[in-house]
Amino acid sequence: MVQPAAEPSRRQLAGRRAGTAARLLDAVPAVIAVTGYDGLTVRAVAKAAGVSAASAYHYFSSKDHLLAEVYRRRLEGLPPVAVAATAGAAERMRAAVEPLVLCVADEPELAAGVTTSLLAHDPDVRAVRDQIGALMALRLDEATGALVPEEARLPLLFMLTGGLLNAGMGYFRYAQVAEAMVAFADAMPWQRTGA
Repeated sequence: MVQPAAEPSRRQLAGRRAGTAARLLDAVPAVIAVTGYDGLTVRAVAKAAGVSAASAYHYFSSKDHLLAEVYRRRLEGLPPVAVAATAGAAERMRAAVEPLVLCVADEPELAAGVTTSLLAHDPDVRAVRDQIGALMALRLDEATGALVPEEARLPLLFMLTGGLLNAGMGYFRYAQVAEAMVAFADAMPWQRTGA
């Protein structure tokens, strides 16, 4: 569906560098909960993390890049999709989608910030967005497997990302995205025909 970006965005993170980047990413949720997206700055996150602003900008080009990385990191940290071989399409869809859509659902400022940041044209954000798309596609593929024909996989990814965008803009709750996709999976025509 979507190919992962070949290189991680901005800088290769290892050793102490990875620790510094992790401290910055860990500080984002608390800072944005107070400032909201509009008030969030890389400088404020750096201060909260105990890192110099210059160091923060070494790893992250903008607040949008920071927010995109926070979201990517959360998605990478989700447990693998685990469904029984006998599970139906609805159960498989729930296993794939529910953790994705709920990972920022209880943090409205972070959710709104992530939604805005992922639309940025920044090349670093674009690289992270590609990685996020690949993670989502992989989860959908792992969960639905042979139940979903190849021509339906991209529309499912569109449904998921469109639902997340609408939830991030406040049009409906994140849990509704998961429920809608589960209901869709339960009604999939290929499930009834045994394709």
